[in-house]
Amino acid sequence: MTTPTTSPILVTGGTGTLGRLVVARLVEAGHAVRVLSRRPATAGDDRPGVELVAGDLAADQGIDAAVANVGVILHLAGTSKGDGDKARSLVQAARRAGSPHLVHISVVGADRVPVTPAVDRAMFGYFASKLDAEREVAGSGLPWTTLRATQFHELVLRVAEGLARLPVVPVPSGFRFQPIAAAEVADRLVDLALGAPAGLVPDVAGPEVRRLDDLVRAYLRSRGKRRPFVPMPVFGGAARAVRDGAILAPDRAVGRQTWDEFLAPVPATV
Repeated sequence: MTTPTTSPILVTGGTGTLGRLVVARLVEAGHAVRVLSRRPATAGDDRPGVELVAGDLAADQGIDAAVANVGVILHLAGTSKGDGDKARSLVQAARRAGSPHLVHISVVGADRVPVTPAVDRAMFGYFASKLDAEREVAGSGLPWTTLRATQFHELVLRVAEGLARLPVVPVPSGFRFQPIAAAEVADRLVDLALGAPAGLVPDVAGPEVRRLDDLVRAYLRSRGKRRPFVPMPVFGGAARAVRDGAILAPDRAVGRQTWDEFLAPVPATV
């Protein structure tokens, strides 16, 4: 069991899918946790062991207060654009505060999906955004660790739910994913945060590679639904890279929970 740190651990993105899991694990282990949030704390946000600090990475506001006296920063906040600028603001504030260990979550394929034309950026901008953030972290001069993960089950679920609302499901041809449970990524991030800085560490990926249409069909079956499918061609260098397996890590299939197991707890509906 890891000895709790004496200084708080800062978590950006601590109210998101991954962040909530990481925060819960840190608190359970006895660590003081500080969460950077874009909105001020309210009564409903009170959680034992968690301090909520208002700040905005995009606007470069409130970050100095968030990083004050922290020994570790888990940078989990991420969007489809602007992650490099947000990471830069965080890094600059962290350097002013001292030399905390900066732990960053990125995505498998960030360095292999070429996002250049506008058509690529509209659909695959997340990969370019995460690569920009990776570069800021690696060049920060701070002790750092970056973990790349494949898509979470929870993200694939949102995609499947959105597609299932349509009368006919359009599925990009040839797209394959290797989804992993966010809880398993959270476990790995906590281990890294409480360990020594390690630079770019081995990827984490789910236990199976499956076509997107297969993942959506499994979702529909689990909910007792049916929909016709139509292949949707997607053009451009980024789409080609995805079809060629750029977002997969079959040699790092360390995740345990499969997609079907993730879907199983929810009763099927008609």
